[in-house]
Amino acid sequence: MEYIYPLQKLIEKFASLKGVGRKTAERYAFNVMAMSEEEAGEFADAIREAKEKVKPCRVCGNYTDSDLCPICSDDRRDKTVVCVVEDTKAVIAIEKTREFNGLYHVLGGVLSPSNGMGPDQIRLGELLSRLEEKTIKELIIATNPDVDGETTALYISRLAQPYGVKTTRLAYGVPVGASLEYADQATLMRALDGRREI
Repeated sequence: MEYIYPLQKLIEKFASLKGVGRKTAERYAFNVMAMSEEEAGEFADAIREAKEKVKPCRVCGNYTDSDLCPICSDDRRDKTVVCVVEDTKAVIAIEKTREFNGLYHVLGGVLSPSNGMGPDQIRLGELLSRLEEKTIKELIIATNPDVDGETTALYISRLAQPYGVKTTRLAYGVPVGASLEYADQATLMRALDGRREI
């Protein structure tokens, strides 16, 4: 069934979000339509405000509304251990375990030649700059355990070798092909505890 244009456009916008299928997009659109004018305005304002105020942390690339994210600005964190992740969702997933006390580096993607993602499209240059400061002793590579995540992990481990940095990979408590954001806390805790050198 074809919807009237404004509703169809709203459905298409929701459907364009990663991980949102057509039926979910329709449900979201109808939820918006059921809102009062005031609620809809607040919803739109929240999107606008997030886009205007949230930016990548100057050091790690995690989302923040200031120069440094709360993790990078926390003096209690171990600055010698850096966990390399694909995106901010993985930072949140690992932080929920309360098992990791180091810093992060958010790549903003993974190496994927088939999707046009090479070394220049992700934050590898920024990672090399951090390694050149010679304060990092261990890199924990926590990319997803799929083909692109494994390729990226291997690439990073080779980049880190000249700096004498210990490079480890999360253990396979996380199922192959799964995303870190969907892993439960116990699984992530086991994966962090069982990380291995690569």
